[in-house]
Amino acid sequence: MFLQRFYDDALAQASYLVGCAATGEALVVDPSRDVAQYIDTAKREGLRVTHVTETHIHADFVSGARELAAATGARLLLSAEGGAEWQYTYASEDGATLLRDGDTFRIGNVRVEVMHTPGHTPEHLCFVITDTAAADRPMGVFTGDFIFVGAVGRPDLLERAVHLQGTMEAGARQLFASLRRFKATLPDWVQLWPGHGAGSACGKSLGAVPTTTLGYEVLFNRGLAETDEAAFVAEVLAGQPEPPMYFAEMKRMNREGPRVLGSLPRPARLPDAELARVLADGGVVVDARPAPEFARRHVPGTLSVPLGKSFPTWAGSVLSYDRDFHLLAPAGADDDRMADAARSLAMIGLDRVAGWFAASAIDGAVADAGRAGEVPDVQPDGLDDALASGAELVDVRNSSEFAAGHLPGAVNLPLGRLAERVDELPRGRTLVIHCQSGARAGVAASLLAARGFDDVRHLAGDYAGWTAAGRPVEKGEPVPA
Repeated sequence: MFLQRFYDDALAQASYLVGCAATGEALVVDPSRDVAQYIDTAKREGLRVTHVTETHIHADFVSGARELAAATGARLLLSAEGGAEWQYTYASEDGATLLRDGDTFRIGNVRVEVMHTPGHTPEHLCFVITDTAAADRPMGVFTGDFIFVGAVGRPDLLERAVHLQGTMEAGARQLFASLRRFKATLPDWVQLWPGHGAGSACGKSLGAVPTTTLGYEVLFNRGLAETDEAAFVAEVLAGQPEPPMYFAEMKRMNREGPRVLGSLPRPARLPDAELARVLADGGVVVDARPAPEFARRHVPGTLSVPLGKSFPTWAGSVLSYDRDFHLLAPAGADDDRMADAARSLAMIGLDRVAGWFAASAIDGAVADAGRAGEVPDVQPDGLDDALASGAELVDVRNSSEFAAGHLPGAVNLPLGRLAERVDELPRGRTLVIHCQSGARAGVAASLLAARGFDDVRHLAGDYAGWTAAGRPVEKGEPVPA
């Protein structure tokens, strides 16, 4: 048996290829949209991708299952569990094989058993792997978003991200029952291969170790160790990170069937002079330079989303899925780097990139606009005076971070929901934005400025600097802005 893990750092997302050397068959579990990596790996190992599946309808990235099946002719296998509302609407069109609890299929000598594990989502499946050429008992389980290293899947996303009211407590109870069954069915030695690692918004406090065992998690994972249902429900629903705004769109897209691209976007560099015209025509431009550079000087109307590990997540919080957009590159970026940037956005379905501009385009666009944009700092010692003059202090961290400690007088509008809640903020007043250390605040400030708020500033040092200086904080849940 051959097994390889693929990991997308930007999305903290894991996918897997498992193959049988004897027959040359291979299965890919939870593929991303970058399907070439699986095809190339299989070919290098003397395998061919013959089966493609996924554990559930994902909310945090575009599934590559449909893309990979189209590229290879592989058999597509999808969950039939969860009830009528949780079926893949494109399954029949694509000739998918539907999987139910207890089903089995083989990848050569590798036996795959399907286990329905609802809770994170109603249709969620796990895949129990037995290498029958060497053993008669299971080696490991692809657990998707059911069990992580040090955590379990969150059952609140359908309510908090997709707005299906009344689902999170029921989901938590389903999750508790699924975990009890899982522990009772499988041996402690079985390896767990989860779908996410540290940094994912699909759970809280996920470990950074790639794999674990069931026995270890039973001992040290509070989600598996808890035996009281009421205590489990309270614990698993408390303190979950704010889901990014794009999660609802991902859920819809993956259920209905993502568009098959054929290849990932590779945007062309556009002439510098075109930037002013794009903005004048109402186009969307993402400035991917570092946040301090944007704060000092930028083209009015552009959105700041620094190119880095969180680039796709933050872009998904400020960009619309129904519009083309352009990228404004950091200094020195070339075609390959901007192709990588476009690839990372395509992973969450933002594939309508119309081209990119070099940083040199800024000068002409600023001249055309008649002014340069900036995000001035408000020093902590001057915050009281700003608030006394009518400024609004806006904390764009997650609600759980805010509840654990926040600046007196701050209102909480998490970056992941800011685009849909901007009307809660007053116009005609100074807005002072901050987060934990400044990264999210820069994105938020640019979004607000682009939405017509004409006096947006940044609190120097953010929350981390405020607390490091020993200044006072308050605790408690957010109140409406």
